[in-house]
Amino acid sequence: MGFLNKLFGKQIKEEETMATKKLNIGIILGSTREGRVSPQVGEWVKNIADKRGDANYEIVDIADYNLPFLGTTDGTEPGIAAWNEKLTELDGFVFIVQEYNHSITGALKNALDFAREAWNNKAAGIVSYGSTGGARAAEHLRGIMGELMIADVRVHPTLSLFTDFENGTGFKPAELHLTNVNAMLDQVIAWSGALKTLR
Repeated sequence: MGFLNKLFGKQIKEEETMATKKLNIGIILGSTREGRVSPQVGEWVKNIADKRGDANYEIVDIADYNLPFLGTTDGTEPGIAAWNEKLTELDGFVFIVQEYNHSITGALKNALDFAREAWNNKAAGIVSYGSTGGARAAEHLRGIMGELMIADVRVHPTLSLFTDFENGTGFKPAELHLTNVNAMLDQVIAWSGALKTLR
């Protein structure tokens, strides 16, 4: 009986260790505007991700941090420190990106600029949406990520406002996107694990 207790105790310990070793991936909602649809898209990505069981996935909403515009305050707002602490806890990211005037939202750019080292040597994927699938916003984001030493992965699910949303608000993604989201997450996990060795 003592042997079995030891055996099961060891197995439970190993499972707990594996769970704590899992990567932490933040699904970052890139919009703060009233009536935004990014929470729907973020939850959809998280539901797909959670079924994989290969990492700890969480929604990170920049709206929760009440970040001021960079350079307009003395920088002592609690949301700034909390934002950097949250990013430091994460090993990788999935950005939910909306296209505004051929680029990312001002809120997302501001949030990106409010951290530096917390982004470095981590990987990220992009899920974008807009009239052209948010492709132009994603390309702008890739340039910013390069400066912040975030390695962006190749697979990039793009969602169309015309075919994946009803009346521009109700999110009804086509089944074909599931393959792309999983392929993107495969790359985010692989690169996040590799880059963790640099930090």
